[in-house]
Order: sequence, then C-alpha cells, then structure tokens
Amino acid sequence: MGARRPVVGEPEGAREVRLPQLRLDELLGELQARLDAARGTQDRVHSLLEAVLSVGRELELEQALRGIVEAAATLVDAEYGALGVISPDGRRLSAFHTVGVSDEEIARIGPFPEGHGILGELIRHPEPLRLAKLSDHAASYGFPAHHPPMNTFLGVPIRVRDHVFGNLYLTEKRDGREFDEDDESVLATLAVAAGVAIDNARMYERSRLRERWLEVNAEIMHTLMSGADQSDALRLIAERAREITVSDLGVVALPLPGTEDLAVEVAIGREADTWRGLVLPVEGSLVGAAYARKAPVSSPDVTDDERISVGSPRFAGLGPAVAVPVGAGERLRGVVLLVRAASAPGFTQEETGSLQVFAAQAAVAMELAERRRDAEQIALLEDRDRIARDLHDLAIQRLFATAMTLQSAGRFIQHDRAAERVQRAVGDLDETIKIIRSTIFGLRSRDDDSTSSGLRARAVRAVAETAPALGFAPGIRMEGLLDTHVPKDTVEHLVAVLTESLTNVARHAHAGRADVVLETDGTWVRLTVSDDGVGIPPGGHRSGLRNMAERARGLGGEMRLESPEEGGTRLVWRVPVAGEAAGPTP
Repeated sequence: MGARRPVVGEPEGAREVRLPQLRLDELLGELQARLDAARGTQDRVHSLLEAVLSVGRELELEQALRGIVEAAATLVDAEYGALGVISPDGRRLSAFHTVGVSDEEIARIGPFPEGHGILGELIRHPEPLRLAKLSDHAASYGFPAHHPPMNTFLGVPIRVRDHVFGNLYLTEKRDGREFDEDDESVLATLAVAAGVAIDNARMYERSRLRERWLEVNAEIMHTLMSGADQSDALRLIAERAREITVSDLGVVALPLPGTEDLAVEVAIGREADTWRGLVLPVEGSLVGAAYARKAPVSSPDVTDDERISVGSPRFAGLGPAVAVPVGAGERLRGVVLLVRAASAPGFTQEETGSLQVFAAQAAVAMELAERRRDAEQIALLEDRDRIARDLHDLAIQRLFATAMTLQSAGRFIQHDRAAERVQRAVGDLDETIKIIRSTIFGLRSRDDDSTSSGLRARAVRAVAETAPALGFAPGIRMEGLLDTHVPKDTVEHLVAVLTESLTNVARHAHAGRADVVLETDGTWVRLTVSDDGVGIPPGGHRSGLRNMAERARGLGGEMRLESPEEGGTRLVWRVPVAGEAAGPTP
C-alpha cells in the first residue's frame, strides 16, 4: 500500500502519535478495572476460605450455628442474618439463631418464627431464593410489631448428608443494592461447608453424650454394688437422666405391691413436691402407658394430653415429656419420666433410644445388686441356722446336764440355805434354756411376706374400693417409710379412718374431687383427706367423726376438721408412730 498523504496544516506524524495513545488509555482503564475485580474476587474468596475454616473448627453445635450465621452475614455484607433449624417432622423451625438484632429487640418482637411465610417457602422448597423486595412475594405474611424493616432477601438451605438441616436467611445488603448471583454463590458454598461443620459437631455431641451415659451407668452400678439403699440409686437415676437430657423434671415410679398402680418414689426438679408419693394408675396416665406397653411413650405437650389429668398443677410450665420403662419382660421394675419446659424442643428418637439403653442398663445394675443382697441374705440365714444348731446341740445340752447334776447334788446338801441356793441355780438354768430356745426359734424363723398387707397397699385398696360410691377415683399421695415406721395396730386405725372419711365424702359432701395424702417423718404419721364439696354445716358433727377423733386420742394424737378458703372440707388425722411424740404439730 502507498504511504499516507499528510493533511494541510497538520504537523507531520501527529495523528500517528495521538490515536494509539487514546486506545492505550482505554486498555489501561479496562485492565485496571479487571485487576480491581480480580482483587475483589480474590479478597472474597480469601474471606470465604477463612469463614469455612472458622466454621469447621467449632465442635460445639450451638457455637457452630452462631458462627455460621455471623460468617454468612459478613460474606454477603448483610445487616441481618438468621439460621433456622428444621424440626424432625420437616414442617417447622424448632430453633432460630440470629445476628443483627439485639436481645431487647427480640423480646419486643416476641416468639421466634416457626416457618410460615417466606421462611416456610424454603422449608417446602429447599432451593436458593433471592428477592429484591420481600413484600412482593406471594408467600410474604408481613412482619410482627417492633420488627425492623427488611426488603432485600437471600436464603439458601443447609444440607447435612442427604437431609436438610435448616436454612440460612440474609436480609438488607448494607450498600443498599440487591443481593446478586455472586452473593448467592458465596452463600451456597458456605452452606456446604456449614453442613459438614454441623455434621461434625453433631457427631462430637453424640460421642460426648454416649460417654456421659456410660459414666452415669458406671456410677449407678458402683452405688448399687457398694451396698447403698435402692432409694439412693433411684434418686441418682432421676438426677443424671434429668441433667443429661436437660429436662426440668425427673420422676421414677415403681409398681405398688398388691395393686395395679405405680407409686412415685423419686421426683426432682420443677413441681417435684406435688409428685413425691403420688399414686398413678396404669390406665389413664403417661407413666402407666409406658409400664403397660413396656416401651417408651412420649408426649409433645403434657398440658394438652388426654392421658394426663386436665389442668393438673403439677405440670405447670412444662411441655414435652417421655416415659421410659426400667427393665423388660417380667422383670419390669418401674418407669422413668422426664419432662422439659414448655418452650423446649421435644425428645428426639435418638434421645429416647439413649434413654432406653440407659434404663435397661440401670435395671441390670439393680438386678445384680438384688442378687447380691439375696446371696448375702442366704449366707446370713445359713449362719443363723448354724448358730441355732450349735446352741441347740451344744449349749442347751450342756446347760441341761449341768442343771441335772446340780439337782442331784442338792439331795445330799444338809444345810438348808445352801440347798436353796442350788435349787435357785437350777431354776436359773431352766430359764436360760428357755431363753436360748426362744432365740433359736427367732433365728430359724423367716420374716413373713408383708408386701400385700402393708399400709401403702391397704391404703390404695381402700381408696379404690370407695371410688364406685364417690363416682370418681380420688387422688392419693404417700410419702415416707409408711410400711416400715407405722406399727400394725396404728395401720388398722389408719385404714379404718381413711375408709370412714371417704365414705362420709361420698354420702354427704356432693364432691367432684377428693385427695388423700398419707405421710410419715418417722415420728408422726398423718392422714389428710380433702374434698371440694359443700362442707360441714354448723352442728353437723356426726358419730363417725367422733369415732375417728377418739381413735386419734387413744393413740396419743389428734384430729382436725378445716374449711379451706377455696371451699370443701379437709380432715387431718395424726398420731405418733412410736409412743408419745413430743413437739409442735407439723
């Protein structure tokens, strides 16, 4: 091609210099922009890697969840962030972790969301969701009072293996722009890392729980095998199970001998005082259902469960519950009941399974301890038989021979006083032989089986027998060593007074509820029978009441009739359990 011809008035070479210079500036500007973008991407990738490493270091699940929310909000520069944990049934949120909202604001807003509206959209369709304006979405319900305004939204699911664990929610990008594809990509990458971190934290938590359960089982085994009383072991079972499961109430109920009911031996935690000594029917109670089925029985809310008395004060402020049998088959020893606060999550299948294993191992420990006590008892009885045999074959025979010798020698004693002393010695030997024979009889005798004739069993039967006349089953609660401390004569009076009291309620009170409390502290035994009936009118004392009062006075006690403010009648009958008991009325 020919050379370019110069334009008139233009310096030679001017255009050759200017045009390349302009193109170079444009190229340099574009290169700078790309370098800035690359640097920004590099910084963001670096931040993402730091966030992934930070989240992966946490082994405590609660700390890991909070760290995930904080890292997500930082990475996409969001003002507010939240992580919702999906409940086991996959329909709602069982836990909620937030950043950007203070505790005071949360208190003003009210309860955490359960997964309706936009949050529920991610539960129903676990795919990333990005919105320029929340209110424009068809599933938007709006916000409760005192909730901060939110427009832009970005949500992604968190998967743990093949299960959707929860969702990450981010709102309000700080620069006022919308969340873009890069934000969604970064958040989705963090969600993958979060799933791994959550899985690790949960496995670590499960391993710690297994270790804790093993320690508790060893502690119970040691307690039982060291000769501790069974009541101490039961209390330990309730305490440790309540601690590990983070429950508000722990109860252990055992079968009541001679009846088809269960008696609460141990109660620890909230409303424990209203549970101790309570007698629960097998039919019509959560504990009874677990005992009858020989399998765990759970309730999502004890305040709204048909197996539990409606409005019962002992469940105030409580919610999820699980009852687990202790033992299996014919060796079923009782039931452990655990109840959490009303706002707490329900018991998972994994928790129930761990409780079942714990209860089974506790039953084995109780069985081994019982076998050991039986072996010790057999050894003791064999030793007593040996002592009795030796006393009979050796001591009595020698004493008898000595007495015969003295009696024969007494004929040859001429001195009257000496002969009298020898005769007295022979009489003493005869008395000694009688005492030894009585001792032998005591050593060889066996304690009678009094389980069916004890005060507890007789009181339950008396209450059950009056139920048809009353038209309802009275409540009964028993505390203390009633079968051990209360003498048999006093038991007869107590059962008679109890029967007469409930009969009076059935005949005259027109009551819809009656409660029986039987308790002893080792010094006094007290029977309280209360009802919500019409009360006792003035001058309405009857011969039956006089008889009950005379029974109390005859045993060194007293009887009181009270009229509670809420109505009805309360009868209090108390007597000492051993001789004259001093001290103020309890």
